[in-house]
Amino acid sequence: MEKARPASLAPSETVRVTNPGGTSPFVLTCDHASNFLPSEFGTLGLPVEHLSRHIAWDPGALPVASRMATALDATLVETCISRLVIDCNRPLDAPDLVPPVSETTAIPGNSGLSDKQRAARIDLAWRPFHDTIAEIIDRRLARGQETRLVSVHSFTPVYRGKSRPWHIGIIHDDDRRLAAPLISALQRLAGVTVGVNEPYSPADRVYFTLERHARSRGLACAMIEIRNDEISGEIGQRKWADLLTGIFSNLEPEEARGSRQRAMGKSVQSAS
Repeated sequence: MEKARPASLAPSETVRVTNPGGTSPFVLTCDHASNFLPSEFGTLGLPVEHLSRHIAWDPGALPVASRMATALDATLVETCISRLVIDCNRPLDAPDLVPPVSETTAIPGNSGLSDKQRAARIDLAWRPFHDTIAEIIDRRLARGQETRLVSVHSFTPVYRGKSRPWHIGIIHDDDRRLAAPLISALQRLAGVTVGVNEPYSPADRVYFTLERHARSRGLACAMIEIRNDEISGEIGQRKWADLLTGIFSNLEPEEARGSRQRAMGKSVQSAS
């Protein structure tokens, strides 16, 4: 389970930034880092043991992202509240922004919400998370610091009865500047099965954070999905963090090898 936090969180406490002055070109996000439910939500009507399941967070993703951030001297932005309250990697009009069902599990506490209750959740966690990412990126770009955005997630080995063979998946849209060399490097690793837009793709509406903050600014980006049985303990978390750190230490977006102009990106005003 997620480490203990205060019974309730203010909006300023629902997002955490590690190493805001990082010198790496990479900014990491962990959109589903926590399974914490503030006291006012109870367990959302779920048995407490469900809160350790993947429906509540991405198990193992945060330790991997944290170790990568330390090794790379990268900035890390993480959510501090369960995606059962609100999914920060979804647009505001997504039907699963506040999920009534996660995988096959109904979430009783998410049914029949009023517009006021929905807005309160947006203000509690979604808006602070995205405002924070926008501020960090815009500050970096204003001072001419090269910036590439990478989100770190985990996925279940079996989903709705279907096995998922990939150890790691790289999700991307038609901008493959960062994804292509990352996929190539991973495919050279012995014994590693790499999913390309597997187990998800942007068509599954899982690419929102990168669309909002990287694609809108012309920044190279990619989404990492690690199968969560690979990172369920410290040994696996260290293994994958170190593998990815080694790759990212020498990773250059494809077009950046010839010119860094596009990789520097452009600052845009954050959408409301």
